[in-house]
Amino acid sequence: MNELVPASLERSLEKGPSLAHRLGGGLRGVFRLLLDAALPSLCPSCREPLGDGAGLCASCWAKLSPIEKPYCARLGIPFVYDPGPGLLSMEAMANPPAYDRARAAVRYDAVARSLVVSFKFGDRLDLAPMMGRWMARAGTELLADADALIPVPLHWRRLWGRRFNQSAALSGAISSQSGVPVLYDTLRRVRPTPQQIGLSKTERASNVQGAFRVPDDRKANLRGRRVILIDDVLTSGATVDTCARALLRAGAAHVDVLVFARVVAPARATI
Repeated sequence: MNELVPASLERSLEKGPSLAHRLGGGLRGVFRLLLDAALPSLCPSCREPLGDGAGLCASCWAKLSPIEKPYCARLGIPFVYDPGPGLLSMEAMANPPAYDRARAAVRYDAVARSLVVSFKFGDRLDLAPMMGRWMARAGTELLADADALIPVPLHWRRLWGRRFNQSAALSGAISSQSGVPVLYDTLRRVRPTPQQIGLSKTERASNVQGAFRVPDDRKANLRGRRVILIDDVLTSGATVDTCARALLRAGAAHVDVLVFARVVAPARATI
C-alpha cells in the first residue's frame, strides 16, 4: 500500500465504499428509480424495451449460453459429449490449478460480455441480483459445502475510480440466495496491476504474481474453512489461481471458484 495514503483511508477502502460513496450510490439508485418510472425497462444487452418484464429480452436470452453438464469436474469447462462422471479436461490434467473446482454460469459470449460491461463499467448494480441468481444455480454443489464467500478484491486505487467492487456486489447477491456469509475484508490486493486485457496466459500469471495476501489478523477467519472465490469473468485463471494460493497459505482448507462467465474454446477434448 502506498505509504502516502492515510491508514484510515486504507482501512475504509479495504472494508468497503466510504460514506460519500454509499450516499452517491444511493442517489444514483434514486435517480435510476425515477428513470424507470418515466422510461420503459430496457434489455441490458441490446437496449430493446422489455415492456413490463425484467432481465433479458427473448432474443438475447436465446443467444445466452449457460454452462450445463457435462463439464470437467475440476475446471468446469463444458465437454462436447458426456465422457462419464468425474473425468477431467486435458487442461486440468496438464496444469492443475491451486483451487479445487471452478464453476461458471455462462460462456463469455457477446451477450454475457455486454452484461459484464454494463454491470462493471456502466453502474448497472441492478444487474447483480440477476447475475448472482444464475451464479448460485451454477455453483449449487460448491455452495452446499462452503463456509464463506470471498470476492476477488480490487486495489484501492481502482476501487476509488470505479466506486464499487463488482465481485463484492456479486458475492452479496449470491449470499442472499444461498445463506453463505461473505468475508469482504479477508483477501486484499496489495499492489496495483495493469489490466489483464490483451496479455498472454504467461503474462497474465506474471502480472498478478504476489498481488494478493491475507493480513495476519484475518487468517483466523480462514483456518480450516472451505471458501469460494467470487469473480465476474474467468479467462486464463491466473487471477483466481493467485488468489487461491494466498488463501491456502493463510490456512484455508479448500478453495473453489465461482464466476458469472468464463472463456471457453470452441471445442474441448477429454482424457
